[in-house]
Formats: sequence, structure tokens, C-alpha cells
Amino acid sequence: MLEGHFQSMSNNTPSDTSSKKLAAGICAILLGALGIHKFILGYTTEGLIMLLVSVLTCGFGGLIMSIIGLVEGIIYLTKTDEEFVTAYIVNKKGWF
Repeated sequence: MLEGHFQSMSNNTPSDTSSKKLAAGICAILLGALGIHKFILGYTTEGLIMLLVSVLTCGFGGLIMSIIGLVEGIIYLTKTDEEFVTAYIVNKKGWF
């Protein structure tokens, strides 16, 4: 029952969602300052904000963006698949 509800909440299959979660989490931890994880999840505006802050401040803003990326990566990887889909795929929660 829950799996049918899980699939109806999103156009993605559970394995696709799990791979997006893993890819976004790892990219957030490793490349958080560039906002790559935001682009993976489909958040273009947020990804551009992170990328432009890092580039336009000559890397000084990148420190802050990398801390945000680290925190977001840990949050992505510690959520269950259902929580991840609800928060980031269905509700489109852009930050944290």
C-alpha cells in the first residue's frame, strides 16, 4: 500500500529517487559550493545562486556555500526515501 502511494506521489520510480538522493547527497558534500546538487534535484534558481555567489565573490562566498552544501548533503543522505521524496520532490523544498 505504501509503495503504491510512494509511486503516485512522484513520477520517479523508487530506485530513481534513491539514486537522485545519493547523487545529490554526494555532490552536495563534495561540490556543495558549486550548487551541483541543486541542479540534480531540478532547483535551477537555487543552483545558480550558489554557483554565482561562489564565482562572483572570487571564492570567498564559496566557503559559506560549501558549508551549506555539506549540511544539505548530510540531510539528504540521512532522510528516508519517503521523507526525501516528500520534502524535495513533491513539496520542492529548496533550502535545507
